[in-house]
Amino acid sequence: MGMELWWSKFISVCSFILLLLNATHCFLVVQTQALGQIDECSALLQLKESFAINKSVSTDPLAYPKVSFWTREGDGNRSNCCSWDGVECDEDSGHVVGLNLGSSCLYGSINSNNTLFHLVHLQRLDLSDNHFNFSQIPSRFGHDLSSLTYLNLSNSLFSGQIPSEISKLSKLSTLDLSFNYQKVDDSIPLKLTKGNLRSLVQNLTNIKKLHLSGVDIYSTVPDISVNASSLTSLQLDHCGLYGEFPVGIFQLPNVEVLRVSYNSDLTGYFPTFNKSNVFKKLGVARTNFSGQLPTSLGNLHSLIVFSISSCNFHPNVPSSIGNLTQLSYLSMSSFNDVSKGKMGEFPSFVSNLTQLEFLDLSDNEISGPIPRSLFQLKNLEYLSLSRNNFSGLVEFDQFSKLKKLKGLELSNNMLSVEIRNDLSATLPKLQTLALGFCNLTEFPNFLKNQSELTRLDLSGNYIHGPIPQWFWNATRETLSKLSLDYNFLTGFDQNQGILPWPNLTILSLQSNMLQGPLPIPPQSIKLYDVHNNEYTGEISPLFCNFNNLQILELSNNNLSGMLPQCLGNSSVLEILALQNNLFNGYIPPICPSKTSLGIVDFSYNQLQGKLPRGVMNCTQLKVLNFANNQMSDIFPSWLGALPELRILILRSNGFHGVIGKPATKHEFPKLHIIDLSNNGFSGMLPSNYLKIWNSMKYVDENRRTYFEVNSDEVGGKYFRSDYAMTISGKGVELKYERTPYLLTLIDLSSNRFEGEIPEGPVGNLRGLVLLNLSNNSLTGHIPSSLGDLAALESLDLSQNQLSGRIPSNLAQLTFLAYFNVSHNHLSGPIPLGKQFDTFQEDSYEGNSGLCGKYLPKKCEDSESSTRPPPSIVEEDEDSVFQIALDWYVVVPGVVSGLIVGVVVGNI
Repeated sequence: MGMELWWSKFISVCSFILLLLNATHCFLVVQTQALGQIDECSALLQLKESFAINKSVSTDPLAYPKVSFWTREGDGNRSNCCSWDGVECDEDSGHVVGLNLGSSCLYGSINSNNTLFHLVHLQRLDLSDNHFNFSQIPSRFGHDLSSLTYLNLSNSLFSGQIPSEISKLSKLSTLDLSFNYQKVDDSIPLKLTKGNLRSLVQNLTNIKKLHLSGVDIYSTVPDISVNASSLTSLQLDHCGLYGEFPVGIFQLPNVEVLRVSYNSDLTGYFPTFNKSNVFKKLGVARTNFSGQLPTSLGNLHSLIVFSISSCNFHPNVPSSIGNLTQLSYLSMSSFNDVSKGKMGEFPSFVSNLTQLEFLDLSDNEISGPIPRSLFQLKNLEYLSLSRNNFSGLVEFDQFSKLKKLKGLELSNNMLSVEIRNDLSATLPKLQTLALGFCNLTEFPNFLKNQSELTRLDLSGNYIHGPIPQWFWNATRETLSKLSLDYNFLTGFDQNQGILPWPNLTILSLQSNMLQGPLPIPPQSIKLYDVHNNEYTGEISPLFCNFNNLQILELSNNNLSGMLPQCLGNSSVLEILALQNNLFNGYIPPICPSKTSLGIVDFSYNQLQGKLPRGVMNCTQLKVLNFANNQMSDIFPSWLGALPELRILILRSNGFHGVIGKPATKHEFPKLHIIDLSNNGFSGMLPSNYLKIWNSMKYVDENRRTYFEVNSDEVGGKYFRSDYAMTISGKGVELKYERTPYLLTLIDLSSNRFEGEIPEGPVGNLRGLVLLNLSNNSLTGHIPSSLGDLAALESLDLSQNQLSGRIPSNLAQLTFLAYFNVSHNHLSGPIPLGKQFDTFQEDSYEGNSGLCGKYLPKKCEDSESSTRPPPSIVEEDEDSVFQIALDWYVVVPGVVSGLIVGVVVGNI
């Protein structure tokens, strides 16, 4: 009995001890969790303090500063941060496992000491749509946040190299680093070192969504079809990708979204698609994808978005696309290779796509009338048929059937649009309307009721007189883009001096009859183009205050006076074109600090003084043109440090002195065009510069394109500026409305250069198309090395003191269309054959010692003209002939002699 009592007491004591130990353990666990939570809450509060709040940095209209509501509670040390906005905690452990600070108006940098990396239990992190001040992504993301399954740092202005440690986040199912770039001084986009894309994908074995659009990758795309079987979304737009896209990626079993658009050097083709493919979004726009569009595209029954604009596909479009009945977005603008034919008539399969909300078939040379079946697509919100060959009469009231329509573009066809005056009540409220070149004779009356209109294009019509007051009253609050080019407009009704649209970003009024002073735009203006008008007066200093202005085009007016000293100060200005006006006085400072200026053209004015030394800060400058002014200066050798300068024109000024030696061997690294003609330069030809102008030493393979400056997205729409240029050639001025990218020229004519033409340096410039050394005091022989300039089309050595014979190997220049050696001291026979059989007597006049078949003086048998050896470039004649043809298209009539010469030479 006593033993049993003792044993009972023993058990009770042990139970009490176990209960006490268990309670102590629970207490310690709770305390540990509480302390851990306090530490994490403290880390979050310190994270909050590391940023400023700036509501302008987040683009989401619903953005708000979530961290503003984070505060300590109780005694100031304890905080229940699990209830804070954007914070998610694990229900069991209490640790912070989710942090959503997307679109939270955060501004500042994230460095390796940031308390963010104390949140070691984080599984989901969203910092998108903020401004992290171009700081680099710390490697600690990969070291300390190893539990992450979701990481979104998109659109938050990180920069620099993506740390390789990101690939250590093996649990990631979503990684979004897209669009971390905006064009500002000294900023660089995110970069992924060559080869790291492969290792990134190989290590992230659980990845489902990989979004790297806008990251500078500049590599081929690895075949990830083996390692990424779980991938559902791959977005690699704007990455500088090149090479052939692996066709196996199209066959990944779970991919729903694949976007590789805006990679112009990326090639590829579509495979045969199976019915098991689950694509919802497929985009390869602005790539070099080619081949036939497969009939099996019709198997992609889940496809909602299909974008193939600006590719090189075959123009035959399979009717099976009509099977894609879920399709809501179809973009096929300029999708085909025009050399393989035309698209023909409007594709009939479109009428089957009843869910379409967005349809872009622009720039495809589609002919015939606009089909009535189009007006049965009741869900259409945006329709673009611009830049085709549609013809016939369009009754505009038919668009009243499309009740959801927000955007309509019919510009640049052969249409005549008929608009009834009583149409206003039935039309939907449009946001975009483009009726350029539609044979309109007045502002459409229905615009009075278009109170939501943001973009309007009525260019290329026959609208006369002033812009009516009712038009700007109707669109005052909404209009942001206005193009009225190529009409007969004379001004604004009631002489509007200040434009009435407070949100206007694009104003294009070029080639009208507009008079009076320049109208003042609002602060929002990004593009202001009024060239080819009759504006008078001075440029208001108010133009210096437009902090968003990227393009200022005032050329070909009657503007006068002195230029505002602040005009070139803007850090975002990319094109400043003031040519062909009456401006006088000194040139204002240009680029007092680093700017985005790509084109500066002040030619054909009355400007004086020296070239502003601040131009050295224009590190993005591609074109500098001060031709035909009254400047006085020495050769601006300091321009040689500009890394992007391609065109330098200082023709017809008072530049003078000897052109010395370059400071380094790397001066003017990209210079293709230099025109110093009609100045006062003296001394020997600048042979030391000729030796280092390496961009002129080869023929650019980019044969069929034109020089252009690509701006940022001006007002939300990509803008391209083709540079027009006037040069001297063939003894006349040639005007290029679009400058061929291939064009390489040196014009040093009408100066006081003396001495011999340096044979070696000139002969190495094998990319030269035009060479003009006329009207100097050059002596010696014509270098035979000129015969090595295979691309040369114009050679002018007239009005010098050259002697000796014309080298017979010049006849090898198959594309030489203009040749002038008149008024020298040359002797002997002229070359025969090919292009030299087309040159007239005036090419040789003033050289009494010359003889030949086409000259009054015939050669004796002992000095008969000789024919050249076979051409060194005959195997490439077709491709270079195509270049000349492009020029003919640009300047018909002016360059036709070039074409004739080439044709005759090849017969």
